[in-house]
Amino acid sequence: MKTWKKALLFALCLLPVGLIGGWFTAEMTLAAVDPVLLEEAVRSAGSLEAVKAVSVASSVLYAVVLGFFGYILSEKIGLMRPFRFEKATLIRVLLISAACGAVFSLDAWTFGNWIPQLKASYAEAGSFDAGVWIASILYGGVVEEVMIRLFLMSGLSLLGWKLFFRREAAVPVKVLVAANILSALAFAAGHLPVTAQTFGGLTPLLIFRCFLMNGAAGLLFGRFYRKYGIQYAMLAHMLFHLVSRTIWLIAF
Repeated sequence: MKTWKKALLFALCLLPVGLIGGWFTAEMTLAAVDPVLLEEAVRSAGSLEAVKAVSVASSVLYAVVLGFFGYILSEKIGLMRPFRFEKATLIRVLLISAACGAVFSLDAWTFGNWIPQLKASYAEAGSFDAGVWIASILYGGVVEEVMIRLFLMSGLSLLGWKLFFRREAAVPVKVLVAANILSALAFAAGHLPVTAQTFGGLTPLLIFRCFLMNGAAGLLFGRFYRKYGIQYAMLAHMLFHLVSRTIWLIAF
């Protein structure tokens, strides 16, 4: 099968994920937005349903379009592997991801002690909200990995290869590592707008926390993508959220 046909099939498989994940992400995001900003958005869009529709459409667009081109880019740099799991690698990824998810959960007892609003938000995490969990798993675990690892990291790798190492037969590892670092920084920076909305602005501590935690997670997911394939990065991202949210649910 030609690459573009496989890419199209992959993108179509992402359509329901983008739709469902986008819906619950919109619900979660709008619930955390400042009422004044939400009122302005509703006024501009015409209704709350229109605001949600735009958010969901964006999620679907990211998943399908970036999934299609990301697949092609990944094939060009040799990182697209067969979509299956090997037992030894699967166990390794699960153990590492679960451990890192547990470390990530410590945010509630570290930065949470220094940022009052953050501590309060973890108190709310003590009650189970299925929508938040679905958004974390589908949007965070799949759509974000398509956007940041499959598309952005692959694109940066191809660009670095063709610009600086075009005589090499394959993408040098150092190019892949550099692309992983850059995409992890972009992944962290992408969380800043939501952080600003949630806390009513940004402080040096909030920015440091955002880059430390999301950047470190991004590096891990990027390494799994580079070493094993995008499916392992997706699985790791999902488990990361599942473990951390389970700990908060039990603790609070």
